[in-house]
Order: sequence, then C-alpha cells, then structure tokens
Amino acid sequence: MNIAILTLSISLPGCASLKEKRQRMGGLHERYGRNPAIAVCESGSRDRLDISEWSFVVVGNDGQQVESLCSEIEDKVQRTVDGRVTDVVRELL
Repeated sequence: MNIAILTLSISLPGCASLKEKRQRMGGLHERYGRNPAIAVCESGSRDRLDISEWSFVVVGNDGQQVESLCSEIEDKVQRTVDGRVTDVVRELL
C-alpha cells in the first residue's frame, strides 16, 4: 500500500465572509470525501478569509495510482475552485 499527503494552499482575494469562503471553495470535502481512497480536510488558515489550506490523504495499491489520484485532485481543484492555487506540497510515505 502506498500513501501520499497532498496539501494545497489557495488564495481567495477579495473574500469578505466565511460564507463566501465556503462557496468559493466549492464543496471540496463533499466532493472528495465520497472516494474511499481519499480523505480530505481543511488543514490550515481557518482564521483567515483570503487563504484556504486543504490536505488530502491518498492511498492506493501502487505509487503510480497514488500519483495519478494526486494529479487528478490538483487539476480538478485548479479548474473548479474560485481562487488560485499558490502552493502544492506532495509527501509520499
């Protein structure tokens, strides 16, 4: 079994409220929480409205599968979130 931790920092310029922050993030928890190979949580910058940090734990039978899932998550977040991904950290365990 292979495990990766993917952490994304997302800039949300002009975000004025917690409600707007949640709307702009587009339901990441609900979208990825359904996949049994992925665990997701908002992992940092909870007290700031202009930045959001999310961590994804990805598991798979082989490294290629885990890398593929991480790339898929990163691409989908960049396309669907109303913000800009400013930092990506991948840790393979």
